[in-house]
This record gives sequence, structure tokens and C-alpha cells, in this order.
Amino acid sequence: PALPAPADLTPAISADDAIRVAVQAIAPGGTHRWPPSAELLIYPVMKTVRAASAANKPEEQLNALDVQEVVDRYALAYLVQLRMALNGKVIYYDVVVDARSGAIITQWPALKTVIGSGNSQYNGVVPISTSASAGGFQMLDSARGTGGQFGGMAITNANHSSPNNPNPGSIYTNSSNTWGDGKQYSGGSTTDANGQTAAVNALWGLMNTYDTNRNVLGWQSLDGNNTATYIAAHVGTAYDNAFYDDSCHCMYIGDGNSFYSLGAIDVIGHEMSHGVTASTADLIYAGESGGLNESNSDIGGEMVEAYARAGGTGAVVPASGNDWMMGTEISKSGEPLRWMYKPHKDGSSPDAWSTSLKNLDVHYSSGPNNRMFYFLSQGSKADPASDYYSAFLTRAPAAMTGIGNDKAYRIWFKALTTKFTSATNYADARNKVLQAAQELYGASSKEAIAVQRAYAAINVGADVDEEGGDGGGGGGGGGGGDAVEQVRNGGFESGATGWSGSIGVITANSAQAPYEGTRYAWLGGNGRRSTETLTQQVQIPATASSAQLSFALHIDTAETKSTVYDTMTVTVVPAGGSGATATLATYTNLTPAAGYQLRSFDLLPYKGQTVTLSFAMREDRSKQTSFVLDKVSLLTK
Repeated sequence: PALPAPADLTPAISADDAIRVAVQAIAPGGTHRWPPSAELLIYPVMKTVRAASAANKPEEQLNALDVQEVVDRYALAYLVQLRMALNGKVIYYDVVVDARSGAIITQWPALKTVIGSGNSQYNGVVPISTSASAGGFQMLDSARGTGGQFGGMAITNANHSSPNNPNPGSIYTNSSNTWGDGKQYSGGSTTDANGQTAAVNALWGLMNTYDTNRNVLGWQSLDGNNTATYIAAHVGTAYDNAFYDDSCHCMYIGDGNSFYSLGAIDVIGHEMSHGVTASTADLIYAGESGGLNESNSDIGGEMVEAYARAGGTGAVVPASGNDWMMGTEISKSGEPLRWMYKPHKDGSSPDAWSTSLKNLDVHYSSGPNNRMFYFLSQGSKADPASDYYSAFLTRAPAAMTGIGNDKAYRIWFKALTTKFTSATNYADARNKVLQAAQELYGASSKEAIAVQRAYAAINVGADVDEEGGDGGGGGGGGGGGDAVEQVRNGGFESGATGWSGSIGVITANSAQAPYEGTRYAWLGGNGRRSTETLTQQVQIPATASSAQLSFALHIDTAETKSTVYDTMTVTVVPAGGSGATATLATYTNLTPAAGYQLRSFDLLPYKGQTVTLSFAMREDRSKQTSFVLDKVSLLTK
């Protein structure tokens, strides 16, 4: 049975009290870079339980699919978001504070660290996309991205602004369109040729990150909506860090002290990939989900490196060109920050999943998934003495076959952006990456089999022979077999069949395009105060091992200000008052998209229940926003 929500939904402490508790715990002497916030919510407190089949297994023999994170209880709590600075360091934390007792339930860091001619520090002379200005040229790339703080992709000069509260400064300018001297910053002027080199590094890295995802995957900028971002160079003095800040959707790069300048191509690809995660799965930056967050950025860094090294053009990620090591170029010792093919070479990152993985720093808990991706792309070796060997691969052949960078990245990116949720752990990632491979290449394809073997190689799921896999997306968790569609008429081709509420929004009007077929649901677009809702009741079987809600959504708007005026909220409402209404997502006039975006949510916590799916639109008194919905699906296994 579903656990009940807290009986008393009246907080005993205020939002300001919760913020004070969080500040006292995280940085009592800090200052706020951005105003703190506290959102009241029903928070699921989780616990780890073993599957019945693994009840008596020794701890060291457990596989990731032998355990499951389940809700232990629900707590009335505040999610406090702190964006602070202290002693020259940016301190960003999300803190969950019990709204009844004032105790901290959990916390996690929210800061994700580490055709002019440019003389770059690491890549020789590189082409960089600049713009003409009144006095010459500026590092504003208007060909990539729109809007944002500077109206296009930009590189700015932080000019040693304190990391405690960095100011991005203004866009780099130069009298000629030849930039930099290709040398490590010496500590002098940030605007002469030597000072420009860090900006050259940044712009080349930003261009190639954008082009990799756009040209290969059709994903524009960080958010998929082509919103421009920027990188600020020369933050701090001899600052040994580079970080992505989701508050501004931007990146700051230090000049290094123990390191060389932190603008290497894989570092920029890494940090910018945090922006993709923040715009999609928004993986919580703690435990296994935090490790996957970091791993996605390492994967992105390596794929951007491969793309850039081959000239930064084309519709595929090249088969080679990256070194499978993070941060080699910025290292003064020559030792990288991380080895993706053999994580424990750094002395702290494990090579495989274990029950203690969730207790590690996220830069270490990323290790097993990094190794999985290496095996998925490049394959493994059968020699136990090799760095590329896994003892968990027990089926034939002993050395698994990789599928190459391009296919591996497409599969991973699809899972991240359309299937992962904020709480996805290693077992859930395995299942969803497998689903992505099956959707892209077929249920029994060599690509799907490679996913199963690559995850088995890190102790997540069972190994399979390469001539045949398990064919199912659930893997090892019971309840395999074919997926069953629980939504009736999710493509709206049968008109209002199966749907309740504002059924007049279901249309074949040529003013909007369907995702597929001829009909869709057009919520909003009225340009006046209005509310419209579409609902459908569905049942999630008690025997389900997966329950994936997905839909295609297009948003366009006439609103021009950066204020939320119009919204569409997606919720799940348990039948009969058996649990609290859960908000899956809220979309607004601030997130328009040129085409449809596929959205995906895990509804397995509702197995055994009948729930109502609700899409509710509210529009203000003027200027339309259209939320165009199609292909609503709830697949269960």
C-alpha cells in the first residue's frame, strides 16, 4: 500500500526559519550571491531494501539490481536553495529542512565544478567565431544561441573578480581578429595577447560543445531551446577551479596555480554538460544520482574533445580523438583528474558499483559509470592484467565488443534527456539506457546487448552473451516481457476518446503541427485569461517493474518579458485520496522551443495504484502562450 502523506500539512517553522537553519549548517559567515529560497513540499525520505532473491547474499556479492531505493516515509519539508560565497569560494547548496522539527533531512552541493583566428594554449591556431564591433571585433558568437545575458554565446573578462562573488565583466574586444599568444597566462594584463589566450581557449571550447550537440544530436545550446550562454575567463587570481553556475547558466574559468589555465576542451565540455543535465534530468548532486551527474559531464567532455579534435564538423562523433582521461592538459604533473577506463587509478574512484557507492563524493561515485561508457564505446579486454578488463564479464566473448563513440553518445544522451529523473540511480540508469538503445537500434540489437554487457561490467545487472540479450528494458528486476501501453488515445487521433476536461483543445488545426499523425492537444494560445485541463485515469499494475510516462511538448509564446505569465503543470493524482498530488513538471512562457521536446517521468512509485494524469494550463489576460501536447504514453512492464 502507498505510504500516507503527513497528516498535518501545517509547518511549525516559517520559510525564513528554514533558511536560517540551512545557512547556519552550511556557511554561517557567508554572504548571499543570489536571494535564498525555501519551497514547502512533501519530501520522500528513502531507504535501501534488498530484493527477496538477494536477502541472504553477502554484502560484497550484491549487484546493483539486488537492491532498491524505496520510500521509508514522507515528510513535510522545505527545500532551501542557498547560493552563497565565503572566503573566496562560491558555496551553493540545496538543503531539505523538516518543516515540523527544523531538523535537516538531507543536503547536497548544487555547484557543478571543475572565424577569427585564435592562438589557443592547448590546440594551436584555431578558428573562433567573433563579431565586428565599432572598434574592431568582439568575442560574441551570434551564430550560436539566442538571447541570454549578451544576446549570443560570449566570452567575457572577469578580470580577477573574486570567486567569492564573481562579476563576469564585459565581452572581450580586440582591434584585430587575431587573438592570444598561445601561452599560459603570466599574471599580467588580462586584455593583451597573453591575457586573451584564456578567452580563446574558452570560445573554442564553447563553440565545439555547442556544435557537438547540435550537429550530432539536434540539441541546441544547454537547454535544448537554443538559449545563449557565456564563459567568464580570469576569475580570481591563480584560481584552481572552473565551475558551471546554473543561476546564470554560465561558466567561470580560473587561471590556475597548481593547474594550468582551466580552459581545456574536455573541461569546458564537462562544465557545459552540467547545463544540459540541469535543463533535463536535473540529477540530484549527491549519492548515486550525483555520480551520474558528474559522469554525464565527463562523457560530454570526452565526446566534445573527440568532435573538436577532428575539426568540429559533421553529423557524427568521430571514433577517436579523445584520450578517455579528464583534465590531462591542465595538469602540471601530467596526471589526469580521472581515468574513465580504469577509475581507481586515481586512488579514490571505484571501478564498479557497490552499496557504499552512494556515500562517496560525486566526483568518485562517477567512476563506475565512466567505465561503463568506455566499455560501451570501446569494448573491454579479456586479459585480467589489463586496465580494460572486468571480472564481472562472465559470458562470451570474455572481451565485450564496443559500439563506438557516436552510437554510445546517442544512446546515453537520449536516456539522460528523455528518461532519467532527478533521483535516477545506477540500476535505474541501466534500465533506461537499455530502453534508449532498444528504441534507437532495436530490442535485440547489438547496441542493446552492448549496453547490458557494459553495465554488467560494473556490477549493474547480469552479463549476457553477445549473440543474444535479455530483450527487455527492466533487466534483472522482475516483470520483463513486452511493454504495455496504459494511456488510451495518447496521440489524440481518436479525438476525445479516453480524455476528460477541456476536450475542445484536441484538434487538427493547421496553425500548429502535430508531433505525429494529424491531431494534437493545443492548450493555451488564447491571449486572454483562461484555464484548460486534460486528464485521463490510468492504472499501473502491481507487478510492474517499470512505468514510464512520456509526452511530446511544443511551446511558443508572444510574451517578451522574463516573467512567468502562462503555465502548464503536469501532475499525478492518486485515486480516492490515497496519496498526495505530485507535480511532475511546470512549463512556462519562459521556455519556448522551436520544435517538440520529448519529456519523460518515472511513475513506478505508483505501481498498484490507479492515478489521474493531469495537464493543466493557465493563461493570463494578454499575449498568448501555446502548450502543444502530443504522443502521451505510459508504458509499463
